[in-house]
Amino acid sequence: MRIVSFLPSATETLYELGLGSHIVGVTHECKHPPAARKKPQVIHPSFDPSKMTGKEIDNKISELVRSGGDIYIVDEKALKEADPELIVAQGLCEVCSPFTKEIARAVNVLGGKPDVLVLDPHNLDDVLVNIMDVAKKVGKTREGQRLVSSLQKRIDAVRALKINDTPKVVCMEWVDPPFTAGHWVPQMVEYAGGINGLSSMGEQSRRMDFEEIAKFDPDIIVLMPCGFGVKKTLEEIKVLERNQDWKSLRAVKQQRVYAVDSGAYFSKPSPRTVVGLEILAKIIHPEASKKIMVPKGSYKKI
Repeated sequence: MRIVSFLPSATETLYELGLGSHIVGVTHECKHPPAARKKPQVIHPSFDPSKMTGKEIDNKISELVRSGGDIYIVDEKALKEADPELIVAQGLCEVCSPFTKEIARAVNVLGGKPDVLVLDPHNLDDVLVNIMDVAKKVGKTREGQRLVSSLQKRIDAVRALKINDTPKVVCMEWVDPPFTAGHWVPQMVEYAGGINGLSSMGEQSRRMDFEEIAKFDPDIIVLMPCGFGVKKTLEEIKVLERNQDWKSLRAVKQQRVYAVDSGAYFSKPSPRTVVGLEILAKIIHPEASKKIMVPKGSYKKI
């Protein structure tokens, strides 16, 4: 089966299922595993965010959404050459990955031939269900069951940690302007032994202000700008350090602020989202989670 993935998370899942060789097209964000970077890119962003600040990216996306402009561009030539039988895409967020408009355009370019699987996860349970959806679609049900079983065991291990307290946690999905992290992140915080107070499981991420954060008065703040790695997130800290409201927060005063590799473990609802859960456990309850191993450099205390 020839497969085009419009989702980094689906690309990861397909490789986990042993179907890397069947992938004939990906997006610019499909970077894991490294072999995915060598696949033909059939879609790319309409602007280059790599050299832009978080504020500049937000302004650009807001402008495109207001004007009805394209956030993503389908490479029609590359897509026709890929000639997929299946396109795996998402219906969750028009900003994070190619969305309804791009899916329709791709199907139109291909003359309506390919089958389309649209994934729409809102929590960790949905992430596991989506892995099985992909597995069943590509005839790898048994492999999917094994993968989901192993991920569920790791989730259960985090939930079983012996903890003595439940600190209040704020996860920020964007820094400038500040956004609270929604979708599966609130559930991850709860599973990792924290209290998530500014967003609810399954709800979209939303803009907030520092007054709202101060009212909740978190013990821990986790910075996870959508798609950013630790290094890029640390660059955004400069904006916060100039903000007196930020400096007044309890978590900042007590030096319990962390940057995580959001692009790898939080933004994309993939098998590696479970690593994100384990990272949160290490941050929220470092003593209880000593035996849990996470990738080096996946988070950093600021």
